[in-house]
Amino acid sequence: MKCVFRVAAVACAAALTTLPSLAQEKVLNLYSARHYSTDEALYSNFTKATGIRINRIEAGDEALLERLANEGANSPADVVLLVDAARLAKAQQAGLFQPVQSQALTSRIPANLRAPDGSWYAFSTRARVVVYNKGTVKAEDVDTYEELAEAKNKGKVCTRSGSHPYQLSLAASLIEHHGEAKTEEWARGVVANMARPPRGGDTDQIKGVATGECGVALSNSYYVARLMRSDKAEDKDTMQKVGVIWPNQGNRGTHVNISGGAVAKSSKNRDAAVKFLEYLATDEAQGYFANGNNEWPVVKATSFKNPALEQLGDFKADPLPVAALLKNAAAAQKVMDRAGYK
Repeated sequence: MKCVFRVAAVACAAALTTLPSLAQEKVLNLYSARHYSTDEALYSNFTKATGIRINRIEAGDEALLERLANEGANSPADVVLLVDAARLAKAQQAGLFQPVQSQALTSRIPANLRAPDGSWYAFSTRARVVVYNKGTVKAEDVDTYEELAEAKNKGKVCTRSGSHPYQLSLAASLIEHHGEAKTEEWARGVVANMARPPRGGDTDQIKGVATGECGVALSNSYYVARLMRSDKAEDKDTMQKVGVIWPNQGNRGTHVNISGGAVAKSSKNRDAAVKFLEYLATDEAQGYFANGNNEWPVVKATSFKNPALEQLGDFKADPLPVAALLKNAAAAQKVMDRAGYK
């Protein structure tokens, strides 16, 4: 930088003195598929604690993964946050993550909720619950995932698309428990029992059950909790008409999915990236996942105050390692395609 005019000398000197501080500013580039306003507290508190500013890019999981792949080694991404095991599997298989070995992470996050090689870690969980119309469906007829494919539920079932990661992760868990052939038979049965073709998100399924369009549906638990905490009269009315079931409590337990994160393969700020992942496993951050977005913390000792989660109560979760869901993700898509699960 060159100062030409005397009158600008003072201004130029001041500008020059700020250059080193600007160059040394700590910045973490975060690619996030989480679109929850309550996460703002996570980011701001991390910056307050560490002095590392977060530069956030938000998009859907598929868009983020496509961007990472296209950017390759030149990607500015340091940390990637995704909201489903199937999507983590796709990113891991594409070589978009780098392993992290951290005592802070391995000591707090259970082994079944992290990659064996440390390439990704879960930071919150959500269960795939059954929602049913209390006026038209008996709870005992829909208290397992398997029953959704039985003839007694003909014309009652509503779900998201069979290609949606939430459905694929459930199918991946069924493959691990029952094998591909049995899971394909289940998927065909669910398709035969549908009240309408798959469409919409989980909230749409819940509302469809409340209106009677559907008798029973699948939903991630935090969508249910969100409606339970709503002050809107229509949401209160919806939740009065539906019941919520933790499926398969008499055997393996309810299917659990995750929201997880990893250090990007391209990261130029690995130390800051690891520090951010470690922060997400702290008591403070884990509390935000529960209180803010109605998810369960992965650190079991975390205390939180969420009336909806408390009302839903405790349940037996399927202890299946998330790594098994990742392993079966591709097979799950093939099973759903062969079953005609659109």
